Amino acid sequence: MDGVVTQSMRAHFAAWKDVFDAFLKGHAEMQNGPYVPFCMEDYFTYVDGVPRFEGTRRFLDSRGIALPLGAPDSLDPRTIHGLGNLKNRRFQTWLEQNNVPTYADTIDLIRAVKARGIKVGVFSASRNAERVLKSAGVLDLFDAKVDGVDAENLHLAAKPDPALLLETARRLGARPSRVIVVEDAVSGVKAGAAGGFRHVIGVDREQIGEKKHDRALRASGADIVTRDLGDVYDLCLPPVQAKENTR
Repeated sequence: MDGVVTQSMRAHFAAWKDVFDAFLKGHAEMQNGPYVPFCMEDYFTYVDGVPRFEGTRRFLDSRGIALPLGAPDSLDPRTIHGLGNLKNRRFQTWLEQNNVPTYADTIDLIRAVKARGIKVGVFSASRNAERVLKSAGVLDLFDAKVDGVDAENLHLAAKPDPALLLETARRLGARPSRVIVVEDAVSGVKAGAAGGFRHVIGVDREQIGEKKHDRALRASGADIVTRDLGDVYDLCLPPVQAKENTR
């Protein structure tokens, strides 16, 4: 969803950056060490496409920082739950103040494949997914949706485990070998590669310097990486079958 269908990725990044940078500054002062702010590369590597608290833990691990889990509803930035909940509070505020925009190339592709009778599903690790899709006005475009609420209820493992994607395929009534996955997250591309899907298309919207994200997506198993899904119509659309001449 985020970064492929909806343009909510920047809001997620900004919310994470606010929370992590405040924590990192305080931690650096306490440890008398250098302050290295959270950056877009950190976002794509550690928190994009995974549940909030898991992303928090993965990022902190990358900085060699260990924090207690804390109470589930904590807002204490000295805990994993606290940092994750603070981030969610910032994102919820953004949602209240904005209508979520979408990527025109994705919406065009969805409508084109649906016009050919192909079902389309959407998946997201976010518990806010339905609200985001409704805000964007695109929830009804999808034949199936699997989000963070479903993942918790069904005990689905987080990406890069393919469980979330496989459940989406199941709800579409399709074998993975008949499904094309479109993902902008490294964890999601890895999940697509591990799940035995027909093709995995990586989307590199941000094009971080030196094509770092492009290379990361390819290394994680993307068959193709593109910035514009208009470039992959031929891969996603079946050929129009000519009507048989019965004369």
